[in-house]
Amino acid sequence: MAAKKPRNAKELTTLDEFLDKEGTRAAFQAVAIKEVLAWQIEQAMKAQGLSRKRMAERMGTSRSQISRLLDPRDGNVTLATLQRAAAMLGRTVRLELE
Repeated sequence: MAAKKPRNAKELTTLDEFLDKEGTRAAFQAVAIKEVLAWQIEQAMKAQGLSRKRMAERMGTSRSQISRLLDPRDGNVTLATLQRAAAMLGRTVRLELE
């Protein structure tokens, strides 16, 4: 087996450049955003001692909807749902375009 040739700094790319080349940057960013939001909601729930069942009751929805909300791989959560969840936790959702 041949040894791998070391790369020089000019051959290395940033993660963004790699994802652009692969055509997956937008999807990667969407998943990353959902992961962060799900984590933040879950942490706020823990801080307030809220179970998924209790959160669902507060929001007037099902536990399965809360599970989807907290699943970082499930991107089918509306902004309205995120805002309702945040409001139940005394938080707000803030979005910005760069």
